[in-house]
Amino acid sequence: SGTTYNGRLVSCDTYMNINLRDVVCTSKEGDKFWKLNECYVRGSSIKYLRLPEEAVERVKEEESKWQGHGGGGGHGGRGGGGRGRGYS
Repeated sequence: SGTTYNGRLVSCDTYMNINLRDVVCTSKEGDKFWKLNECYVRGSSIKYLRLPEEAVERVKEEESKWQGHGGGGGHGGRGGGGRGRGYS
């Protein structure tokens, strides 16, 4: 819709639904502003997301920790063993 939300990221799920706090909402035209204590934004409506560089670095550090613990492991994913649909 063109509306922008600027705030502190509280949480994000795997569908990119996000919760923000201390939010300033700006209209598409840029002439109206609203201050919100908190806000929920559905991931499917997000066009882009700007994050501070230190947040990106923190994610890289967390990923390397998980990879060091033998992450990836064996459950889920496509293909691989088991019977598929239509087989008896």
